[in-house]
Amino acid sequence: MINFAVIDLGSNSVRMTITQINDDGTTKVTHQLKEMVRLSENMGAEKVLQKEPIERTLDALEKFETVYEKIPHLHIEALATAAVRVATNQAEFLKLVKEKVGIDFEVITGEREAYLDFLGVTRTLDVGKNCLIIDTGGASTELILVKQKQVAHLISLPLGSVTISQAFNLDNKIKASELFLAMTDVEKALTDVDWLVDAHKTNLVVLGGSNRTLAKIARRKIDAENPPDVHGFTLSSDAAFTIFAELVDLDKSEREKIPGLAKARADVIVGGLMPISLILRTLHIPQILFSNHGLREGALFDFVDKKQQ
Repeated sequence: MINFAVIDLGSNSVRMTITQINDDGTTKVTHQLKEMVRLSENMGAEKVLQKEPIERTLDALEKFETVYEKIPHLHIEALATAAVRVATNQAEFLKLVKEKVGIDFEVITGEREAYLDFLGVTRTLDVGKNCLIIDTGGASTELILVKQKQVAHLISLPLGSVTISQAFNLDNKIKASELFLAMTDVEKALTDVDWLVDAHKTNLVVLGGSNRTLAKIARRKIDAENPPDVHGFTLSSDAAFTIFAELVDLDKSEREKIPGLAKARADVIVGGLMPISLILRTLHIPQILFSNHGLREGALFDFVDKKQQ
């Protein structure tokens, strides 16, 4: 028996999932922890991780340590994504984490992140033979085109909820001019990906905090007391556009009051929903399928696959 822990250090949050892998191959999730650390906050054009976000991240990792240090037969995979990937002070940050918490983080490429998303999604949802998977994080967006249940293309774009929102002042009351410039910038980045035209009217599967917030808002409208699960939830593109339009009209304090929208995400949600909104619009995709599983589950499946081999 092995206890497999994945620590996923993203640009907006750090999460840890611990799964018990039994000798017969069965698995059971025993712990799921999440802390909003906003590591990519105010990195700016210089791409420097700032003191306060670093301190928040270290505090969160120390909380995680108090949990996993008591668990026997532990294997830890600590994966850092976009914010650390692009940081000019990456080496100093990783050294500090090692000194404070004793963890060696692996800084994975955007392509590796996208592949783990693919495993996490396709092993837990029936997505059909062909689909487009989108994972929008705090500082990157991963796109994976699946053809005949295999990865046909994948890419990681350096734009996400925090970076878009901060670059175009979308955190509070939104000016029409800033919204236009932001959407133009994101659309240019997306339409530069030539193979995206192959996803015209295909199945769309989405994950990442911002994208899942769409599902969380929509499902509360269906049943506020017992909302349906996010994993496997579907939403029409028209309903998604309506929610996005409502969010754009509100300031930060008003967005904080929306059921299903976490207060900590209210200042970055408009930027975070731009990639999916533009994908829906430009590719004429009629419906969204939501996944609650991605990188962490993908890392688990990858580990189990390698053990079996």
